[in-house]
Amino acid sequence: RFSTMWARCASLSLLVQRAVGCGRDSFGKGAWRASARQLSTTTAADDDDAAAGRVIDPAVETAAREDLAAAFRWAARLGFHESVVNHFSMAVSDDGSKFLLNPRLRHYARIRASDVVLVDAHDKSTLDRPDAPEVTAWNFHSQIHALVPEARCILHCHMPSITTLACLKDFELLMLDQNACRFYKRIAYDRDYNGIALEEEEGVRVANLLANGERVLVMGNHGVMVIGPSVGEAFDELYYLDKAAHVQVQALQTGRELSIIPEDIASMTCKQWQEYPEYFTEHFNELKRILDDEEPNYKD
Repeated sequence: RFSTMWARCASLSLLVQRAVGCGRDSFGKGAWRASARQLSTTTAADDDDAAAGRVIDPAVETAAREDLAAAFRWAARLGFHESVVNHFSMAVSDDGSKFLLNPRLRHYARIRASDVVLVDAHDKSTLDRPDAPEVTAWNFHSQIHALVPEARCILHCHMPSITTLACLKDFELLMLDQNACRFYKRIAYDRDYNGIALEEEEGVRVANLLANGERVLVMGNHGVMVIGPSVGEAFDELYYLDKAAHVQVQALQTGRELSIIPEDIASMTCKQWQEYPEYFTEHFNELKRILDDEEPNYKD
């Protein structure tokens, strides 16, 4: 609402300036009507965006940029990245259609807040822009943000441990430890690897797999997709998913029989995890404080 009012004030100011510059006579000969039509068009577009939840609060965008930059830096530190691919995004409009995405072919360890690209899921010309995002990032994130309302933040990467499990026949994250129990009944599985997501339809297919309330999608022969209401919460999920997957890989390597936590205990433990939501965000806040000390340019 504030952004809409600001746009109207700016347009009205321009209108008045034109009135003064044109003079009373010329203004009466059409300049006023032309400027009024422009103001009407501008405010109508603003009203449409506001009604559709597409207006962006500048403060929200700034915070999201800094959070994404921090997530990229920490993903690189923790070995979650792969070359200059994989992608994270964060919605900044209420309807999720306008979102921030990492720039094409930029290493996670170098991304700053100002590097993150603002895109619109409804803009079909996005891939024609000079700063166009990577095509698979666009195909995944534009469709998931549009089709899965709870996916405010989307993190996609190919972490070694979870990708290793995703390469096993009938793979599943087993309830082997406390960290794994966090994800009890919260994971969807894509067992139909369909190649590199060069077509929009693949993004739609993947989005539909997240339509039942799961926060994690383990993608067969590929990697993982984690969604959440904020960058901090989604990154914390990614962090603990990696921990749980690593334990499972190591346990399988022993060749001994696995001790699976009973379902009732796994369910109870998952509920206990969810009772401490501030723990999720505070972990990420601490990670940002470390960057403030060691790599403060992530906010630039």
